[in-house]
Amino acid sequence: MNKRNCIIGQSGGPTVAINASLAGIIQQAKKEGYEHIYGMINGIKGLLENTYMDLEEAIKNDDDLHDLKTSPAMYLGSCRYKLPDQSDDPVFEQLFHKFEELEITDFFYIGGNDSMDTVAKLSEYAKIMNSDIHFIGIPKTIDNDLMGTDHTPGYGSAAKYVASSMLEIAYDSSIYKLKSITIVEIMGRNAGWLTAASALARTAYSDAPDLIYLPEVPFDQEQFLDDIAKVFEKKRSVIIAVSEGIRNKEGNYLDQDSRYVKKDAFGHILHSGTGKVLETICFKRFKCKVRSIELNVLQRCAMHIASETDIEESFMIGSKAVGYAKDHTGVMVVIKRLSNDPYQSEAAIADVSKIANLEHKIPVNWINDAHNDITKELYEYMYPLIQGEVNVRYHNGIPSYINIRHLEK
Repeated sequence: MNKRNCIIGQSGGPTVAINASLAGIIQQAKKEGYEHIYGMINGIKGLLENTYMDLEEAIKNDDDLHDLKTSPAMYLGSCRYKLPDQSDDPVFEQLFHKFEELEITDFFYIGGNDSMDTVAKLSEYAKIMNSDIHFIGIPKTIDNDLMGTDHTPGYGSAAKYVASSMLEIAYDSSIYKLKSITIVEIMGRNAGWLTAASALARTAYSDAPDLIYLPEVPFDQEQFLDDIAKVFEKKRSVIIAVSEGIRNKEGNYLDQDSRYVKKDAFGHILHSGTGKVLETICFKRFKCKVRSIELNVLQRCAMHIASETDIEESFMIGSKAVGYAKDHTGVMVVIKRLSNDPYQSEAAIADVSKIANLEHKIPVNWINDAHNDITKELYEYMYPLIQGEVNVRYHNGIPSYINIRHLEK
């Protein structure tokens, strides 16, 4: 059998499940006798700076693997680095020189939409150079907005956190006998999957959130206020879930005129103010207690309330990626749903060039006609993904996560 060496990177925003995919790759690569398993520190940008580590040395036994699998964020660190569009850019030559130096046969990159762009570009350059390196993408994103897969690893755990937080907020908001509005701002630039997950908080004794607003449909301010008034006819406390990226009928984000607006390395608006904008609007109309809550990064790092289904699927696709790398390149490992009840899924592959730079949004027919809630179909799609709890080790009363001192260097 020919010698195999791989290098693995993580990129983009972190999730609770991305390290589970890394653990799956490492375990399977060891089983299949890889001579070297390298990890890029801070993704492709770190590799360009000659920063990488020996993962066989770092993850030595089953305990290390368990701690990696059940630790949030990114063990290898991350970056937001966009490869040039021109294949004659010297950065490609620099990267492939590094691959040659390390005798890399397989390249695994775990990330979201922009990370799949990296996999697609490296795969295309390899064809131009007649390189035998196989480039495999492994998906992750709490936003669930990657095309080609039923859902993305990381989404189920973030959805579980959103639903659990919404239920706890509902309990907190119920204690005072006064009129109030609570607005919960949830991540989601253009896709409302996470905000939709707030509906999973509903129980036989709590119907919060009362209203849900998603970016897939236009936001109407007057209709929003009328919706709240109708809820007030039935109860004194109104709880609203809203995506950070909701836009009016002209296509403008509610917070895009905010003095706090910023953009990331890829030009995406970093929203920080939708909830506050709506808080002001509601107070002016209803003159009652109004609070806005932004879940922010807590949605993506709460391993203590992760979904077992999410973690196990993430580990599974990492493991499967090693097998696919034998015969495939320029692909992303995807999750294929086989059934809802009982929930079953399997791994498959899709052409990464048909996934990169595209967005998977909620189908409009999964949003109610009033544009202020979701349908039963969307609820049933999300429900299996938050099932089960993860066995996290604790020490001195807090979670005992894997050592990440190497990221401080």
